[in-house]
This record gives sequence, C-alpha cells and structure tokens, in this order.
Amino acid sequence: MVEFEVKSKKQTIGKKKGQTVYYAVAKSNQHLTLDALCDMIVDETSLSRGDVMNTLITLGKMACRSLKMGASIDLGDLGSLRIYFPPKMMDNQKDVTAATLKTPKIIFTPKAKMREAAHTAEVSVDNPARKTTKAKKENKDKQEGHQEP
Repeated sequence: MVEFEVKSKKQTIGKKKGQTVYYAVAKSNQHLTLDALCDMIVDETSLSRGDVMNTLITLGKMACRSLKMGASIDLGDLGSLRIYFPPKMMDNQKDVTAATLKTPKIIFTPKAKMREAAHTAEVSVDNPARKTTKAKKENKDKQEGHQEP
C-alpha cells in the first residue's frame, strides 16, 4: 500500500497564483535493495544467490554499456530503457550542435503488465480535514439518534 499525506503550498505562478493549493505526497518511498531483490528471486526460483546476484550486477553493466552506445534495451515484460537528449531550441539551423543538447535523460517505458501493476496499486490518503468532517457527521447522527447500517 502506498500511503499519502496532504501538503499545501502557495502558488507563485499560473492561474492560481497567490492561492493556497493542496496536494497528496507519498509519506515514504519504500525502497527495495539489490540484496532484497536478489533474495526474493532466490525464493521464487531454483537459482543460487550467487547466480542471481551475478546476473543482476551484469545486467546493470550491460545496460550502462548499451546506453553509452545509444542503444535501447528491451527488458521483456518489464519494459524498455532508452537514452534521450532534450534539445535546446535554436534560432538558426547553423547553431544546432552537440553542445546545444541538454543533459541526457534515461527513459523507462513500461510494458502492459507493469502499467497494470501500477494502476492496481493500493493507495490511501491520510487527510485530517476529511477525518474531522466525517467525525462531525457521525457525532451529529448519534445525537439525532441515527445509526449507520
């Protein structure tokens, strides 16, 4: 379950400039270490811990090598990785050079199974404002003699 909390900030630009806006932020990012992932794979397969760890480390090295060459990497049901160089917009065609490319980004494009997993993740938002409203309604119902089914 991914748990969120409500934060607020004052907008400094855009249509809502000067207004306080509210948004949900993950309370904590759960982190799966390489060792933990290795242990999970060992538990699900007949592979040894050494074989799994060696494979994961080698995968990382091969991914780096492939990205350096500009190749995209197909990771099966996981998705694919590719490198992207955002361009700076230049006024003249002659001004476009390798120096006009911004810092490269690594783009991960998930396959259908990964997208489905993301869409079905359980989430909850800890919103104190909604809790007080709900508690007030329940107290009012009790005072009036109404009970929720």
